[in-house]
Amino acid sequence: MRALRKLLGFLTLVGLAFAGIVVYRRRFAARRERVDLYYEDGALVSLDDGSDGAVRLLPLAHEILSAART
Repeated sequence: MRALRKLLGFLTLVGLAFAGIVVYRRRFAARRERVDLYYEDGALVSLDDGSDGAVRLLPLAHEILSAART
């Protein structure tokens, strides 16, 4: 019975730590936009916010997404 209590306490502690990590990442982690370009041959190029290509493509992507939502 005592071992079961210790196990339950440990699992509760692990669960709380995991929940804390999830909350922290959602609240404080910076959400950066990026553009992912998928090519026909299966290649992928990611352009981070602030790069030359992303500066040109992100406004277009926002426009397309807003048009698709309406």
